[in-house]
Amino acid sequence: MLTTIDLIRHGEPVGGRKYRGQTDDPLSEKGWAQMWKAVGDYAQWQRIITSPLSRCQAFAEALAEKRGIPVSVEARFKEVTFGVWEGQTSAQLTAHHPDLLFDFRCDPVAQRPAGAELLADFHARVMAGWQAMLDAHSGEHLLVVCHAGVIRMLLSGTLGMPAHNAYRIQVGSAAVSRIEVEERHGKRLPTLLFHDGVLASHAQSG
Repeated sequence: MLTTIDLIRHGEPVGGRKYRGQTDDPLSEKGWAQMWKAVGDYAQWQRIITSPLSRCQAFAEALAEKRGIPVSVEARFKEVTFGVWEGQTSAQLTAHHPDLLFDFRCDPVAQRPAGAELLADFHARVMAGWQAMLDAHSGEHLLVVCHAGVIRMLLSGTLGMPAHNAYRIQVGSAAVSRIEVEERHGKRLPTLLFHDGVLASHAQSG
């Protein structure tokens, strides 16, 4: 049994790049264009699963309608909450603390912003959503529309990396990763096939 999961991060939201967490900004015109460009004419999924935040769900529903495939919402694939950082740009956060974001990426547990979701809790909920998705849709080809943090947790969780190293993984706007999960004798073996790409360039790899 082989399950193929394409993970796509949302495009740029209204307001540009910032630590928005669960702040529900919609996609900008640029963000919509990024998403359509990333998927190209690819149409081999059997289901789309999306974060409920509008910068993901709006595109997921538009793509599902265009391709004629079902879409469902997975609340556990929401972005992490960033606490006091929510709504702040990198420039704003580092204006008085130049090493703040560097320190966070080095140790996202000890250097977590006040009020943010704990990394262990974030990782646990995302991986619970992943396992539930595989249980429900084993053997299918899925597209998951979600967030940079969620993709980092999924990559670290499926590949056996420590979650605290996940912020070393680059995830661009509308970037795509593909994981195949092989199931035999009750065990699941995930393999990362590509990362931070576009589906348009893999149209024949289905």
